[in-house]
Amino acid sequence: MEIQTLRYFLAVAREENMTRAAGALHVTQPTLSKQVRSLERELGHKLFTRHSFSIELTEEGRLLRERATDLVRMADRIETEFRGLDDVTGGDLHLGLAESWQVSILAQEISHLRRHCPRLRYHVTSGGTAQVTDSLDRGLLDFAALVEPPDATRYGSLPLPVIDVWGVVMRSDSTLAAKEAVTVEDLVGLPLLCSEQSWERDIPGWAGERMGELTLEGTFQLAYNGAVFARAGLGYLLAFDHLVDTSPSSGLTFRPLKPTLTSHMYLIWRREQVLSPIAQRFLAQVRSSLGGLQDPQDPTATGHAPAER
Repeated sequence: MEIQTLRYFLAVAREENMTRAAGALHVTQPTLSKQVRSLERELGHKLFTRHSFSIELTEEGRLLRERATDLVRMADRIETEFRGLDDVTGGDLHLGLAESWQVSILAQEISHLRRHCPRLRYHVTSGGTAQVTDSLDRGLLDFAALVEPPDATRYGSLPLPVIDVWGVVMRSDSTLAAKEAVTVEDLVGLPLLCSEQSWERDIPGWAGERMGELTLEGTFQLAYNGAVFARAGLGYLLAFDHLVDTSPSSGLTFRPLKPTLTSHMYLIWRREQVLSPIAQRFLAQVRSSLGGLQDPQDPTATGHAPAER
């Protein structure tokens, strides 16, 4: 199975039309059709259902699309990394970030790095802990930023210096907006909005034995979307401060939880991963900016990648 064949397959899956896919790939339609049929024979499964003017993926085709996307992305990474091995002023940096205003710290570090590495290219994806760590484990990312302590046996890590404060984002005309802080008693009986991960991992420790009295109305991966629903009066969003606009003109208000609930953010990387030159430079710079904080168990603590084994 060749990477180029998988690129052909992904183009057809994306366009849902053989003619359009052939045009996008700059190949003839017979050539593309032959490649797809060859792939189906090799795998022993039909990948597309053909219609009069379109095609759609079969269940087996959807599975291959998921796997092929990862394989093609990894092949692209290998090519770009090896092309950039001798480029001391550039390279590709891949990061997966959880939602937090502390992401601005990492953005600033990238900005500083670009002054010395003008050909730096960075690629950022967002998601919850499970999403970004899965991509990190599969080698699709250099670093991830999480808002929970990482597994020290699997990941090197650096704690970012500022904590995130939990609170409630609500309509400004809500009766709770008149309070300085919100308690668990205030939230009993109200429709609450929260990320599924935080509802399971963060909120129970804060709410204690009254967790069962809280009502989860809806879950959101992105705080911005949750804030839209909160503004529509559909619920009260549990989230970090600074994630959404709560200025006077926004129609929303943020009030911290009482007792205070906070979360720390960590920049992590796989311990066994050999970092690319640009990833090494980024990590060394973040360490320096954060006052020399480092993981004593991390083999890259000097800014060099671990020796190949």
